[in-house]
Amino acid sequence: MNLRRGVTFAMGSVLLVSGAQLGMRWSMTRLPYPSQWMDAVVNGSIDLLAVGVVSAAILAYALSMLCWLIALRDLPLGRAYSLLSISYALVYLLAASLPAFHEQFSVSKSLGVTLVILGVITINSQRSSSSHSSLPNSSVTKSRNSA
Repeated sequence: MNLRRGVTFAMGSVLLVSGAQLGMRWSMTRLPYPSQWMDAVVNGSIDLLAVGVVSAAILAYALSMLCWLIALRDLPLGRAYSLLSISYALVYLLAASLPAFHEQFSVSKSLGVTLVILGVITINSQRSSSSHSSLPNSSVTKSRNSA
């Protein structure tokens, strides 16, 4: 297992999925409801930039999944999955910070995001239990095999 590579790809997945979420939100506020898409295409009232951003967001989701699969080769699932929580904080912070999203900061949401980040730090700052348990087991196994 290569911890650094795993964390790098997990964070790549987080960044891609966060960008995809923001891109989809921005686009869907500029596009009609899906039930009205055919009428909008016929009338020529579709925002092509919004369609392009939705397409890019779908591609970002696909790339995010690829990064996630690579990260899972190198990270224990508990650690990897906790890193995905960073995307919730990132999306909230960007949506509330960027005027295009018309979101607002709130004390309760900010407290929730702070708790999520503290949880991620707590989970990832401890040594994984597999690294502690593998050492004694391997020496026990070696001594049993040599006996």
